[in-house]
Amino acid sequence: MFGLGIIGFLIYAYTIYDVVISNFHQSNDKLIWILIVILLPFLGTILWFAVGRGKRI
Repeated sequence: MFGLGIIGFLIYAYTIYDVVISNFHQSNDKLIWILIVILLPFLGTILWFAVGRGKRI
């Protein structure tokens, strides 16, 4: 069980890192995605990989 927690944390940390290094068309998009991922960790991560990555430049 402990290993699943570590894997989940690593995926979450990678999501935040991926949002921070990404370039967007509008400057506010990065801030919005960071807030979504931080405030809604599980749902924000799923949304980032399903929708957000396609919005990058």
